[in-house]
Amino acid sequence: MILHYKINIRGRVQGVFFRASTLEVAKSLNLSGFVKNEPDGSLYIEVEGTRDQMEGFLKWCHKGPQLASVKEVRITQSSSLQNYQNFRIVRN
Repeated sequence: MILHYKINIRGRVQGVFFRASTLEVAKSLNLSGFVKNEPDGSLYIEVEGTRDQMEGFLKWCHKGPQLASVKEVRITQSSSLQNYQNFRIVRN
């Protein structure tokens, strides 16, 4: 069963290679979706994969890359799959 999550991460998450690290982690877990910076300084992720794939990814989101300082992670499960073909960085 494929799950779809919308994730918003707050803290020091821009300018610390969070998007690039998210891309690497998602690809290593064979997840699909995207990550992008938000104007308010947060990070937004939409991701699809199995429960097993998501487990490690969601755990990583609470920590992030070495230079990040994650303060809050909001995760919403969505019932509408987007059937993303890969994982990518969306540039604003």
